[in-house]
Amino acid sequence: MNGKTMLLACASVLFFSHVANAAGQGVKQDAKDAGHAIGNGARDVGHATAHVAKTVGHGAKEAGQGIGHGAKEVGHGVAHGTREGWDATKHAVKHVFGKDD
Repeated sequence: MNGKTMLLACASVLFFSHVANAAGQGVKQDAKDAGHAIGNGARDVGHATAHVAKTVGHGAKEAGQGIGHGAKEVGHGVAHGTREGWDATKHAVKHVFGKDD
């Protein structure tokens, strides 16, 4: 081989090795990007799941409080009704025995 042929052979090997390396880097970068996309998607699903769970939990909490407050109001109504009934009974008894208040 003469000098020109040797120089051309070395330049060709260098060029093709660079092209192959660039292609390998492209595949590597594509795989890395795909991994990042999968991770981002999984994180988004996790955040959505957490949001739904919190929303359901808050709804259950509010429903429980509504039931509790409703029972409390009913209890107050019964207590007031009982008190009014007792007061009416006392008044009637006093009226019968002539000790009106």
